[in-house]
Amino acid sequence: MSAQHEAGMATTRRVVILGAGYAGVSAAIQLAARIGRREDVQVTLVNAQERFTERLRLHMTATGQQLAELSIPELLEGTGAQFVRGWVTAVDADAKTVRIDDDRVLHYDTLVYGLGSVADTAAVPGVEDHTYTLNSAQDAEVLADRLARLGSGTVVVGGSGLTGVESAAEIAERYPELTVVLLGRGEPGAAMNPKARAYLQAALDRLGVQVRSGVEVVKVLPDAVELAGGESIAADAVLWTTGTRMSPLAAAAGLTVDDRGRIVTDAALRSVSHPEVYAVGDAAAIRQGYGVMHGTCQGGMPTGVHAAISIARALKGKEPKPFRFGYYHTPVSLGRHDAVVQFTHPDDSPRRIYLTGSMAARYKEAVTASPWPTYGRMKKMPASGAFWPRGGRFTRIRGAR
Repeated sequence: MSAQHEAGMATTRRVVILGAGYAGVSAAIQLAARIGRREDVQVTLVNAQERFTERLRLHMTATGQQLAELSIPELLEGTGAQFVRGWVTAVDADAKTVRIDDDRVLHYDTLVYGLGSVADTAAVPGVEDHTYTLNSAQDAEVLADRLARLGSGTVVVGGSGLTGVESAAEIAERYPELTVVLLGRGEPGAAMNPKARAYLQAALDRLGVQVRSGVEVVKVLPDAVELAGGESIAADAVLWTTGTRMSPLAAAAGLTVDDRGRIVTDAALRSVSHPEVYAVGDAAAIRQGYGVMHGTCQGGMPTGVHAAISIARALKGKEPKPFRFGYYHTPVSLGRHDAVVQFTHPDDSPRRIYLTGSMAARYKEAVTASPWPTYGRMKKMPASGAFWPRGGRFTRIRGAR
């Protein structure tokens, strides 16, 4: 290798992005599009599989519905960004390295950490061994196979949050011969305004979903779930949707994390302990005026875009700008032809406005289908991905610029 080539390699800025979820793919496409084909910048996206996981549709996969095969390498074609398939097994924030599959090492100058959350199967005894999850398309397909073979019986959905509600509704509609029981500490749709919540609950009733609120699962057995107080509910299959946990890699790398394992960031989405590391999506603890953001697609994609814009600014010697984001809706599907969409204030509190029925179902489908074409547009027009609600006074942090 010539000395001139070695010098060129030494000055290449290596940007490695971990995780090709909604946020990670946004970061990769946005950054590659903004820097063009600069030879002094190398963008690498790392993910465990080539297929893009539409997390917003996993409850459909779980009921045997065929979805499009979306290829991450094909999406990156023409951008100059590289794709590396493999599991991230370690991050060394001091050495600035990432270990892939225990046998490959990638060096970085800037890291975008987007290894998001999975269902917390460790908190309750038996969950790890006896439940299904929607952590990946493969996990959802395993559940789909089980449901298709049941014929009759009881499916328990643990967790009355939005994922639990959508899953229970989808299973009940797809398999009306099954008894679907939705268990949770909270009331389904608890964060919605009363009328929207009432519509959601009526839809679950219509589908035959048996809702048990105010209960806590304390143990899962091969054929039942046990509740606090001693009650047992027979179950032929249990889907676990309650609670999430983060990958331990960030904490193990020495990055400052919160009590949930999320990387604590500054206003520009940089790690407060290692500013060459950006955290995006639900891997990040991002503080806004209303509090710390919770992980959703609507917030995840903007974090990825903002991280890319910040890195592009830094490459030009400019300081990154603060990230601000305000929520604007909560769409919940209730089977294929029904839904409820709760419009929200920027702090995610419910407005009086909401949609229901077929119009809401079309709205939800438009939202669910939007990320992939959005990535395609960003390849050609990166600025098209940089529009989202900033949230006004709701997101402003006192004392911040």
